[in-house]
Amino acid sequence: MTSSETPAVPIRTCVAIVNRGEVCLIHRRRADGDQYSLPGGIVGAEEEILSALLRELKEELDLDVAGMAAPPDLRWIQDQANTRPGTDTLFRRLHLIYVLDAPDSIREHVAATEQDAEDTTRVVWIPLAEAADLHLYPAAGPALAALASGATLPVQLPPMHDGTYSWR
Repeated sequence: MTSSETPAVPIRTCVAIVNRGEVCLIHRRRADGDQYSLPGGIVGAEEEILSALLRELKEELDLDVAGMAAPPDLRWIQDQANTRPGTDTLFRRLHLIYVLDAPDSIREHVAATEQDAEDTTRVVWIPLAEAADLHLYPAAGPALAALASGATLPVQLPPMHDGTYSWR
């Protein structure tokens, strides 16, 4: 993407790192309950999408997957348009959700805490089958749970809006 191609809606690229039937998630404890997130972040105006994903993995998990034989696979897209607490402004994101089937050697190198967080936010491994019941950002829990059963879902996941997703 170049500066002349800046999207109207910010793009967030993220990845479900899967190993031994579990997915790597960032776990935050919030006053309203636990929040889980797929590692990732916003694609910069001058970045290619996969490069942004690799950068985010290095920043958040201190993980370098650039040399893997099979790169992360773009699996789902999810649109987000909802309001955040304390504001009437619409919060927009287009989530590009990748899946990375990671060997044990990758899992062993994932940091135990989010590296670019100001606190000691934990990095956890959760069984894929349990992902549907988590408060997950983006709201791809049912898609992750479908991976556990071998089911396939459409590329475009149901959108996130005030009726389907609440901030924690």
